[in-house]
Amino acid sequence: MDAKLTDARAERGLALARSSRIKQIVSGTFLVPSASHNHGGYVVDSEKGSCTCPDHELRGEILKCKHRWAVEFARHQVTAADGTTSVVNTMRVSYTQDWASYNAAQTTEKSHVQVLLKALCDGVHNPPQLGRGRRRLALADVIFAAVMKTFVGMSGRRATSDIVSCREKGLIDKVPAFNTIFEHMESEEITPILRRLVRIYAVPLAQVETKFAIDGTGFTTAVYNRYYDTKYGRNKKEAEWIKLHAICGVTTNIITAVEVTDSTLHDSPLLPQLVRETAESFTMAEVSADKGYLGTANLTAIEGVGAKPFIAFKTNSQPRGPDVWKRAFHMFAFHREEWLQRYHVRSNIESTFSAVKRKFGGSVRSRRPTSMANEVLLKCLANNLSCLVHAMHELGIEAKFWTKSTP
Repeated sequence: MDAKLTDARAERGLALARSSRIKQIVSGTFLVPSASHNHGGYVVDSEKGSCTCPDHELRGEILKCKHRWAVEFARHQVTAADGTTSVVNTMRVSYTQDWASYNAAQTTEKSHVQVLLKALCDGVHNPPQLGRGRRRLALADVIFAAVMKTFVGMSGRRATSDIVSCREKGLIDKVPAFNTIFEHMESEEITPILRRLVRIYAVPLAQVETKFAIDGTGFTTAVYNRYYDTKYGRNKKEAEWIKLHAICGVTTNIITAVEVTDSTLHDSPLLPQLVRETAESFTMAEVSADKGYLGTANLTAIEGVGAKPFIAFKTNSQPRGPDVWKRAFHMFAFHREEWLQRYHVRSNIESTFSAVKRKFGGSVRSRRPTSMANEVLLKCLANNLSCLVHAMHELGIEAKFWTKSTP
């Protein structure tokens, strides 16, 4: 049976090499486009014999995935049954795109983002202020300004002109000074508000999102740890980083729930919380995660919201344990092709993290832990704004916030 599977992979690899353009990243390392999606791909290291695809992750020790086959066919001559040889050349593959909707979303994104942000911030109320004294600036205006600063990708000072423009349009009442924005972002009281707003922004897409993927990623900071390396006899430094844990819908890449922690916390314990928060607004059918999330508690949490777990098992995993473990293992072991096809959507969370970092930066400017976390949450808010604008144009979604179903 293994030989048949290997032959099938070779055939699919040959078709992939003929129908897509394989790019060389560095010597011996290649990017092979995904065969089932019109975006993303997998990195094949021909020297190490490795690939970043789920198939290699699960069976790479005994079988060569189609992406590794594709690289071999693209780089070498193919010998036919009659003894003739031919060189397989890769070519660019074209995918259909609703360019009218895509162009409309791109060219009007900023103006739509401002209107959507106004609608969202209308539901943010100031905490009660006791005693006499000067009234605080409206919290809605501060959050609006902070998100806009993140969306345009500028510092607080340079983004002031964009915020002033929003005030002139009537989207906010007053323009917060850049120092006022910084002071609010250092407040721990802002963190739960931003986390909730990320979830609220995802609610309009509940009608199209039923499959989800979860993972974590790091953001570098401007804070460095300095130490003396006794081996090399010199001072060294390394940047601290913080961790974003997120779950996203695989159709629109909208982030449905988030948590920001320090770099030492493992991803797995956050799954029940993120799944539970997502289930408050979404009907969840499937949740995909890599083997780092494997555990009975996580499988139970996913089934507890009515979804099917697709979490990769380890090579030494056994079909023994609670029923929830046995059910997941049975699907993984005896329906492998179907399991791999459904598990494949897990790569969408990587695409989401890539989009957040490309558009809004993979590092944070803040230097205090609370403001670092809030800055990452602002990036997630900005990403959801962008996803929502595209969904409005391409899927005809109507954005409504603060409804009875709002979490």
